[in-house]
Amino acid sequence: MQITIELPEDIGNQLQQNWQNLPQKILEAIALEAYRSGIMTTAQIQELLKFSSRWETEQFLKQYHAYLDYTEEDLEQDIQTINQVLSK
Repeated sequence: MQITIELPEDIGNQLQQNWQNLPQKILEAIALEAYRSGIMTTAQIQELLKFSSRWETEQFLKQYHAYLDYTEEDLEQDIQTINQVLSK
């Protein structure tokens, strides 16, 4: 899908001067907001931004303080799952 946005000329020029690759920066902003909102997964972020690895994706998210929403309950459930797998 291709999406076109219109910016006032002066704002577009200002953004372009500060962000060399404006289309990429816009994609990154969309990816970050979608991840923070729970709309996209890390795998989808990796695909959208054409990152070569999960680690590159994680580094990108960390750089912009978009951390995984991982609760204490999630940790407890993961520990239980690991213990069940290891006990087999």
